[in-house]
Amino acid sequence: MLDPANDVEKASDNKETIVQVVEEHSPHHDVDDVPRDRGLWKLLDRLDGVETRGIERVPPNDRNHTHRLSDCVWMWFGANTTIATFALGTLGSSVFGLDFRPATFTIIFFNLISTIPVAYFSTFGPKLGLRQMTLSRFSFALYFPNWIPVILNLVACLGWSTVKCIAGALTLSAAKFPKIPSTAGVIIIAISSLVPSFIGYRYVFAFERYTWIPNAVMFFLIFGLCGQYFDFSSSGDASTSVTVASVLSFGSAVCGFGLGWSSLAADYTVNYPEDVSSIRLFIWNYIGLNVPLILVEILGAAMMTTLKSSAPKFAEGYASGSIGGLLGAALTPLGLPGQLGLPILASGVIANNILNMYSLALTTQALHPWLQSIPRPFICVIGTVVSIVLAVTGINHFASWLNVFLDLLGYVLAIYCTIVIEEHLIFRRGKWSNYDPENIADPKHLPVGIAATVALIAGVIGTVLGMSQEWYIGVLAKQIEPNIGGDIGFELAAAFTGIVYPIARHFEKKKFGR
Repeated sequence: MLDPANDVEKASDNKETIVQVVEEHSPHHDVDDVPRDRGLWKLLDRLDGVETRGIERVPPNDRNHTHRLSDCVWMWFGANTTIATFALGTLGSSVFGLDFRPATFTIIFFNLISTIPVAYFSTFGPKLGLRQMTLSRFSFALYFPNWIPVILNLVACLGWSTVKCIAGALTLSAAKFPKIPSTAGVIIIAISSLVPSFIGYRYVFAFERYTWIPNAVMFFLIFGLCGQYFDFSSSGDASTSVTVASVLSFGSAVCGFGLGWSSLAADYTVNYPEDVSSIRLFIWNYIGLNVPLILVEILGAAMMTTLKSSAPKFAEGYASGSIGGLLGAALTPLGLPGQLGLPILASGVIANNILNMYSLALTTQALHPWLQSIPRPFICVIGTVVSIVLAVTGINHFASWLNVFLDLLGYVLAIYCTIVIEEHLIFRRGKWSNYDPENIADPKHLPVGIAATVALIAGVIGTVLGMSQEWYIGVLAKQIEPNIGGDIGFELAAAFTGIVYPIARHFEKKKFGR
């Protein structure tokens, strides 16, 4: 009987197998094979200070040893102290019909759960020196099925960028002075997001470190101005079953937002020293994520209660200008200075968009080694152009786009996170010595991908059974509430994947030895 593990090493005795034929004829390119003496690379050389490194591994001796753990906190503060986070908080009332108290409980609980994988994956960066979509090859193989999370992350980065451009543009257009058309607002937000992501890692952190401060000041100001109009009482018009269904569905959207950072978490920790404490890094990232997410989303939920107050300006502002109109109404008492606060809030989404654009370029290169011939900064330019087109097209569908996008993203990332975490804890025993980051582009040192494929299919089945959308309600979701469903697609996606992957991976390792 042939020993498949031995055959993979020798690559000579059983070339008839599909796996080996694919591997032997797959082009294996390293970054050193990419010609850097012509074309865009030559142009990039003239731009002093621009980061040229793409998805290739950051070796320990190239790390920035002055990188502080607190930088993670300020990065997540910058990325999440934004009107997009505020907008998510408003969905509890506007889309799911929740009163303030259940909306707040949902925000706190599902954020604390969904950000665990994000903080956990951040610890992978220093140990392996690899970006998130590159290190996922240790679970998903070099090409297929790793193409699936990579392509979906491309869609996610573009989707986030589009949503954030729309949120920023709506806020800018709500300002009476200066008056900025929504299309122009989209372009301003997108181009401003491009600059730090184009320059590179160091400037991304430099921008994020301070950009959250003016936004936090504005949100505290809004809280102070509108506190007297908040109504935290229950409307009392929802049955228990509808409330449970609404909490689950809103929770799915909250998970999609928080968990959305998991597909790029390691991108921003690869420059930490290899011996940095994983526990401390996890804690700093977890705090940095949850403080702005929870507080700003709760403020969004509280602001929606002003729509039923005796002051009509809030309902009128929301009806005429969505999130931007609601924020504009909140700042009305300040007169002209209050109107100048809207551009400040709109600029906050730039900090969020920077991370999307920077990781978009890295994810594109992870799709295939040939794409490493395109310099990372110029992929950011292409992504910015695409996001502008999408944002201008969808600016009138912000709330519906945001809800559907967050839900679908949560389903997919629940599957992805489960596979990567189980691979690390079960099959690599949580030991970094069981990884070979130097051979991340060699399929012979990576899983075949059969187990990940089977687990992906299982996760999709769980999603379909438990999802609850306007266009489809799963069989199990209907058991919670027959008419509107209760969205448990996120939970079932993780559960189905978590059960199937260890079984499939056990047989894959037994068969192929890797």
